[in-house]
Order: sequence, then C-alpha cells, then structure tokens
Amino acid sequence: MVFFDTNVLIYSAVAHVPQHTAAVRALQAFLGRPRWISRQVLREYLATLSRPQGFGAPAPMAVLTQQVEQFEQVFLVADETAQVGAELRRLALLVPMGGKQIHDANLVATMLVNGVTRLVTHNVADFQRFEPLIEVLPLSQWADPEPAS
Repeated sequence: MVFFDTNVLIYSAVAHVPQHTAAVRALQAFLGRPRWISRQVLREYLATLSRPQGFGAPAPMAVLTQQVEQFEQVFLVADETAQVGAELRRLALLVPMGGKQIHDANLVATMLVNGVTRLVTHNVADFQRFEPLIEVLPLSQWADPEPAS
C-alpha cells in the first residue's frame, strides 16, 4: 500500500512542470496495488490549482472538480475520522512540529489509521520527522536520470 501526497497529483496533472514525468511514473508504478489519498489531498489539490501558481494560471473549477471525481474512482480515499484526529494529537505530542507542519502530520495520521506506511512525495524534508513511523519515497526516484557529464 502507498499514499500519495498532493504534489504528486498536481505534478501528474500539469504537463509542463519538470516533475510531471516522475509523478506519472510514480502513479503507474503502483498500479494494481492499493493507492491511497485523503480528503485533505483532494482539498489541497482544488485549492492549489484554482489559484495562480508559478507554473500557470488557475484551472477552471469545472475541470478541477471533474479531476477530483476521477481521483475518487481510482484511489482509495481516506476520510478524516475521530480516530484520525486522535492520532494527530498523539503525533503532535510525539514529534516536534507546529504551524503548517500540522497539515503534514494530519496526512501521516490519516495514513497510520488506515494502515498505510509508505508515502510518495516531492517534499521529502517535510516528512522526514515522521520517518520512524512511515517510509518516505522521494518522487525524484521516478525522474529521468541526469545525463553523465
């Protein structure tokens, strides 16, 4: 089982970003196996792509909501339950964090409650604090190798 961070879905959907190929490859690498996301990931996807980004203008909401519906068909989608809230509180006391790091901790709490311990993300540094609890798989491992000089 594997959980995908929001950035993997975003990069897979935006063809002109440098991480696009790696994101598509990472998603394909786990075809046929349980692939997880959460309601938080879907919200972050909508929030990110509906506002201007360095890689482009906002996408139309009709397109984004259709994409989210497609994600709901191909991924297992974890809900934020009371059990996830309890796990988040446990993590907050166990692992030093604060501010925006709570969002990452909430993803980890959601993963753990659902028995998922592997995370694919571009933002490896954001999740290193949780490595005793989860395995962080860098999106870069699916990128094209750098040409030899």
